[in-house]
Amino acid sequence: MLIKLDVLEAIKAGEIDIIFRRWKRATVKAGGTLKTRVGLLSIGRMDPIALEDVTEADVRRAGFKDLADFRAWLDTMKAGELCRIEVGYIGPDPREANTSA
Repeated sequence: MLIKLDVLEAIKAGEIDIIFRRWKRATVKAGGTLKTRVGLLSIGRMDPIALEDVTEADVRRAGFKDLADFRAWLDTMKAGELCRIEVGYIGPDPREANTSA
């Protein structure tokens, strides 16, 4: 799953704790981790969600200004099932820590 650097930085700072994705087949799983440019992320609950069930609170937690901003972003995404994913920052990638020793 590719996540833009500004979103990764916001997750690391605790400003974003959910993300949305559309896909035909999930590339991460609940309870797993994701190695990114800023370190490891935890993947929490992953719930399919209908567009009409996405709330203003959800989109703000995902870093969007409002529902209109979210829908404009969603219009640029590929077709597929919409999923709401809880994410959190765990810490530096252990591979990086091993190379600096």
